[in-house]
Amino acid sequence: MANSSLGSLGAKVVVISSSDENHPPENIIDGTTQTFWMSTGLFPQEFIIRFTESTNVSAVTIESYNVKHLKLEKNTSQSASQFESITEKEFEHVTGCLQSNTVPLNGIDATHLRFIITSGHDHFVSVHRVSVQL
Repeated sequence: MANSSLGSLGAKVVVISSSDENHPPENIIDGTTQTFWMSTGLFPQEFIIRFTESTNVSAVTIESYNVKHLKLEKNTSQSASQFESITEKEFEHVTGCLQSNTVPLNGIDATHLRFIITSGHDHFVSVHRVSVQL
């Protein structure tokens, strides 16, 4: 089952490495690609999404611009600390449209998912939507 709006499920962006008031981090989970969060230009950039309870996630889809390398981590505690590495993915550069990448997670349990963008195809990156497959 795919969920287009993590926000409607009660998920929250609880940590963000940079923020622009015109493109707040909540845009990542609002279910639309028309809004977005944009980095401030240095790497790494990261954000952490917290679910309301431990959630079994089979895949994550991230729609973005200019993301080159992404690391995914998880934890199952109530605090956003002590993360465990899940996977890393290299994104191809796409011109003129959003990158859409689905990362299989094989049914991991997570209370928090940490997304670390270690590099970009340009100085700035944007994340338009993150959705999960449960």
